[in-house]
Formats: sequence, C-alpha cells, structure tokens
Amino acid sequence: MLILAIDPGTATTGYGIVDYQGNRFKVKDYGVILTEAKLPVELRLQKIYDQLKDLINRYGPDSLVVEQLFFNTNTRTALAVGQARGVCLLAGAHSGLEIAEYTPLQVKQAVVGYGRASKIQVQQMVKTILNLEEIPRPDDAADALALAICHAHSYGANNLVGRPK
Repeated sequence: MLILAIDPGTATTGYGIVDYQGNRFKVKDYGVILTEAKLPVELRLQKIYDQLKDLINRYGPDSLVVEQLFFNTNTRTALAVGQARGVCLLAGAHSGLEIAEYTPLQVKQAVVGYGRASKIQVQQMVKTILNLEEIPRPDDAADALALAICHAHSYGANNLVGRPK
C-alpha cells in the first residue's frame, strides 16, 4: 500500500510518501510545500492543491491520509489549517484516493504507544520505524511521516471493523 500523508497548513504543508508492504516501510519521498505569506490565500491554497496533484500523479498513492483538525484557541490559525485541510481532501477526492483522517492523539498512540508523547519522542520513533539516518526535517514532514505510520498500523483494523470508505 502506497500512502501519501499530509500535515496541512497554509504556510507549510508537510507530506510523506511511504510504501507499506508486509509490515515493512519504505520511504519514497518527504518534504514540504511552502507558500509565501504575501500571496492572497486563494493563491496559497491553489499552490498546495497543484503540488499535491503533482505528487499524486508522480507516485500514484493508494490512499491519502490527513491530520484531523483539533481544537485550537487561535481561531485564525484553526481556520487557515481548515482551509488547507479542505484543499488536501479535495485533491485526494478528485484523484479517487481512499482518504483517512487521524487526530494527533491517535498518531502519537500509534507511533510511540503514548497519546501524550512529546514532539521529539514522535520524531525519534519516526526515524527508528522508517529506518532513517536522521530525524526528518522540517517538523511538518516528520509529522506527515508519523501520519503514514499511523495509517499503516490502523488500516487493517479499520477494514476489519468495516469502516466506510
């Protein structure tokens, strides 16, 4: 299963592309999509959409995984992340991908085994699980890779319980 995982944001959208076969992970690519703060929001969202579509066309993933929006005390930030999430979901839907969403708590639980793990604990486990030489940078890319691990570990269980697609 080839997974495209996304940590959405309007300034920085992290992505990770991971192949998961027979309980083994192989990282195909990871990085970030950056947008300039001076651009109007609609152009920033268009850039995210276009670059995600390019990744989808280049790698042909089976599924798109996006971090669920969690409650944020900064309404402006929450709205911006929500807009970026919407663009990511739209890119996946337009491409006919299976889409999954996980909360930060679920990701930490799946990667570290503890839902309140620190960011550095998650990053260290991402490095270890994916057999990388160093912790992936920037943080948004590491977060996306953690989402991919979460999905790989959760996918079978979700299908066993008949999760709607």
